[in-house]
Order: sequence, then C-alpha cells, then structure tokens
Amino acid sequence: MANKHPKGLYPLFFTEMWERLGFYLLLGILILYLTDQERGGLGLTAGQAGDIYGTYLAFVYFTPFLGGMIADRLLGFRRSILIGGILMALGYFCLGVRSLHTLYIGLVLICAGNGFFKPNISTMVGNLYEAGDPRRDAGFNIFYMGINIGASISALLATPIRNFWNFNYAFIAAGVGLLVGVGVLLFHWRALAGADVPSEPKPGEVGLKKVALVILVPALVFGIIGYYLGNNVDFLKHTLKGLTSGFLLGVVPIIAYFVFLARTAEPDEKPGLTALLPVFLAGAMFFMVLHLGGGLLTILAKEDTKREAEWLPSVYAQIAMPSYYFNADPGLPRPLEETMVTVDSGTEALFGAKILDEPSVQKVLRENPGLKAPDTKSMDLPTYWRPLRCKVFRKGQVKIEKETDAHGHPVLSVRTEPETAAPLRKVIFLKEVKGRKSPVFLVTKETFKKVYANAAGGPRLPPGKFLKLANPELITGLFNPVFVVLLTPLVVGFFGWLLKKGKFVSTARKIFIGMVLSALAIGLMVIATMVSRNGAVKISVWWLAFYFLVITIGELCLSPMGLSLVTKLSPARYAGLMMGGWFLATSVGSKLSGFISGMAPTTGVFFWLMIAALGVAGFLLVLLPWLERTLQKYGA
Repeated sequence: MANKHPKGLYPLFFTEMWERLGFYLLLGILILYLTDQERGGLGLTAGQAGDIYGTYLAFVYFTPFLGGMIADRLLGFRRSILIGGILMALGYFCLGVRSLHTLYIGLVLICAGNGFFKPNISTMVGNLYEAGDPRRDAGFNIFYMGINIGASISALLATPIRNFWNFNYAFIAAGVGLLVGVGVLLFHWRALAGADVPSEPKPGEVGLKKVALVILVPALVFGIIGYYLGNNVDFLKHTLKGLTSGFLLGVVPIIAYFVFLARTAEPDEKPGLTALLPVFLAGAMFFMVLHLGGGLLTILAKEDTKREAEWLPSVYAQIAMPSYYFNADPGLPRPLEETMVTVDSGTEALFGAKILDEPSVQKVLRENPGLKAPDTKSMDLPTYWRPLRCKVFRKGQVKIEKETDAHGHPVLSVRTEPETAAPLRKVIFLKEVKGRKSPVFLVTKETFKKVYANAAGGPRLPPGKFLKLANPELITGLFNPVFVVLLTPLVVGFFGWLLKKGKFVSTARKIFIGMVLSALAIGLMVIATMVSRNGAVKISVWWLAFYFLVITIGELCLSPMGLSLVTKLSPARYAGLMMGGWFLATSVGSKLSGFISGMAPTTGVFFWLMIAALGVAGFLLVLLPWLERTLQKYGA
C-alpha cells in the first residue's frame, strides 16, 4: 500500500486518528462529567449540562469555517494544524483540573484549536493527489478510516481511565494523544510540504473581510441581543435561556445571507445554490439527532438501561452506585443495608463528588461508631474499591452550591476553593460487616429508601462485593464508529448492486432515505421509553444497539452525500463559503441537540423529535423531483 499512495497520507492518517480519539473521548463522557453526582463529576443540572454540551458542539463545528479561510490566506495548512493541535492539547489539559473555570477555558481552547485543525488536514489529504488522480477516493477512504479507529479507541480508552481514576485523568489522556499527533506532524514536516499549497484566489471569491463584515459582525450583534433576551424575557428565561437564545438569534443573519445569496446569484449559479438550502436543513436535522448519542442517549444509557455485565473484564466495568438501583428489577442483588450509611444531603453530595473537607470526615466518623476512614496511600485496595476513594481537603477549602434542575428539584454541586488546592490525603470509608471489611456508601435516607424500594427480602451482595456495569460511554461511544466501519462497504455495495440492476438512486434520494432512517431510529426510542414507562423500569441495551444500527445506516446515506453536493453544486468562487454553510447547519443541529439533552429522555421528547424528522423527510420528498432535475443539470 505504501507504494500506491503518497507518503504524506500516513502521517496525516495518524495525526487525524489521535485528534479524533481526543474529540470522541470528550464527546462520550462530557455530559456524564457535567451531571455526575456519584463518581467525581461536577454535579450540574441537566439543563446546565445540555447548554454547555450543545454550545461546545455548536462552536466546534462552526470554527472550521473560519479556520479553513485563515489557513488558506494567512497561515498555511501545516502551521494551522500545528497551532490547532497545540491549542486542543492545552484545552484537554485544562479539563484535567476539576473546576468550572478550567472547564470553560478548556472547551474554548478545544473549539478554537479544532477550527484550525479540522478543515485543513482534510485539505492537505486532497492536495497530495493531482486533479483526476484515481487514487484520491481510496486515499480519503484510508484517511477517514483513521477517524473511525480513533473514535472506537476513544471509548475503549476513556472507560478504564475513569474507572481506575476519574474523569479528569481521561481528559489528560486525550491531551497526551493530541501531543502524539502533533509529534507525528512535526516528524514528517518536510515530507508534507508538497501538500501545503494554498489555493489560488477565484474571481469574485468571498474573502475574510467580507465574511467578517457581512456575516460575523451581524451574527455577533444578534447573538448578544438574543443572550440578553434569553436572560430577561420570562418565556425565554424559563425555556431556551440565554446561551441557546443567543446562539439561535445569532445564526438568523447568517441564514438570511445564504438565502439572499441563492436568490441573487447568477442564472447559472442560482439553481445549485438554491438546492443546497434544503440539503442544509436536512443536515441540521440529522446532526441534531446524531449528537443525541453523546447527550440525551448517554443519560438514558446511564439511568434507564440495564448495564449489568459480570462477564466484562474489571478494566471495562464500573461498580453500581446507589442511583443505579432506583429503577432496577426487584430481583437484582443490592448491596447489604449495613453498607449504606445515612448522612445529610450535603455530606452525600461531598461523597458523590469524592471531595470532602476534614470537618466533614470527622463528623461522619463521630456519628457512626465502628466506621473507619484510613488513608489509602499505603493500602493495597482491590481494583473495584478504588472509585470509592475520596480526597480530603483542609477546613474551608470545600464549597457546596445549591442549584435547581429543570424540574425544580434541588441539586448540590461541590467545588474546591481555590480550585487548584491540593488534598491532604485520600481516604476510603470502611466498616466491619458480617466479619468482613467492606467499603460503604454515604447516602441520605431518601436515597436509602429508593435503593430498596420494591426489593425488600430480595437478594443481597456479599460484603465488599459490587455489581459490575458496562460504562454508559462504552455503549453510546462504541456502537456508531464500529457500525460505520462494518456497514460502509455493505451500504456502498448495496447502492452499487442497485446501479448494476439499472435502479439508479440519486444523491438527493439518498439524503431523503437518510432522513427517513433518522426518524425511524428516533421511533425506536419512542417505543423503548414506552416500554420503560419513562424510566420507571430499565430497558435492554439492545434498544440502543438497534438505534445506533439504524442511525448509522442513515448517516452513511446522508452525511457523505451532503458534503458531496456542497462541492458539486457550489460555484468555484463560493466553494469555501458554502462548505461553511454545511458546517453552520451542523453547528445549529448540534446546539439544538444539546438543548434537547437538557431534558429528561421521555416518550414525549422522542415522539416530537420523530415528528420533526418526519417533517423534514416529507419536505424533501415534495422537493425530490425538482432536486433531481437540478442535480442532473450540474452532473451531480
């Protein structure tokens, strides 16, 4: 293979693989890190987490629009990729510190770095080949395989790291991966010089100055207005809130500009630009559904899905925390009642965050004779006890903040002050139970009741033993990339077989099929949540497996075809701008996905999502004859 493709393909392959590993690692566990209250997460409300998740994804997909233009006109592709990789690595290292401030700084750095990195490495792959080179498509297939390998490894890497240590160490690992990718780039810097060739400016091409004045400045003004309205108008304040209102109003002038561009284009350009508008709509709807995998569906996998997996190696299994039993089958073995030590809600929050101060430790020990809290530094703990270790800080260094979630329920989040404070030690709470030492959970009386509700007299686990679960991100983060790898040749082969039979399926029809499959995938979740009675009982993991199977086939029909149409229908002078339109559509869909992920995963939510997807599919069906005629004019 090395003799068939340019040498530069393989360093770009590995650079992209390491970057995508970090991206999908963060995507898989971000919503868990934000909402978690038992394994050292930040303990934010679902609404707050959805806002952060959606805004991060929105800007991750919007910044490549600008980054591609900056690289092409100012920095060059290699330098832009290098800057992007370093910025992203710094962002992941910031996430390695548990605090809200470092979270925000880290996400901003990752978004900025992705803007420099993502569009330019793909451009360099294309530049490795001369125009008309028959090896180009195969080269891109090899390159994109790196994306899916990175995505697959991300779940396999994040799971053991956060099981053995915590979320923050997983983010640090992503940063180290980025540095490896940057190292590969630097090692092959000279060999890649031939692919670092800026494109020649095209007559009438939209430049950076015009983009800033006509698109970005109006978007910024509208965004600020939207943010203000979202925080001050009662209806918006209690629904969309500031971030989502600001973002959605901010994209209005951008959408208006694309519509204006299509309406005022030259006669030979107008049909193609107009045809791209419904394609952008389909892209926005699809990515809204697809990115529920890292948001709403990850929450559903964590809270409402049966994840018992005694067969899994300990490195890929986490122990069941008390909340897992709230809606579990009555016959599922629970921890012994003696291993549940009742405390007040503040202490439960501290224990869940795995952060306590010295006074809280002493208080628990005074109120529970027989309970010990030894320093774990010199202890040889069983692997599955390690997640129950807690950091202990000096008096006054731990703060509890009270928030309210979307349903009006109080949520306690824990932070250290200063955020970079070093713990005095790590402890684990141990108790003698039936003649054996066993770790205990610190829970409120309400949590205690929920664990054993409808399970009185049911089976109990031996002291010191815990139920093994598959991590949520192992479910939602592994199915999609694995299915992409397995199904790509089948989907391509199927359409090739139809073509041989004389049944040509147009690009527009493939996009329509992808939209229908997206609606079907959401329909599966409508049925699944009905089966679970909106979380009253847990559902089988097979529901999620079938969801990802269907949505992946939809992705293979829609996403590559959308990108293909952008390149085929855009006039040369608008090629970069219209690719920016595709990124914008992805950005809007991703932001809406985050907003939806702030809700509870109920039948009603999935039902209206299905209706919306069917509505877009119906719109495409009505436009299909016109779209197909337009594509024929352009040879697409």
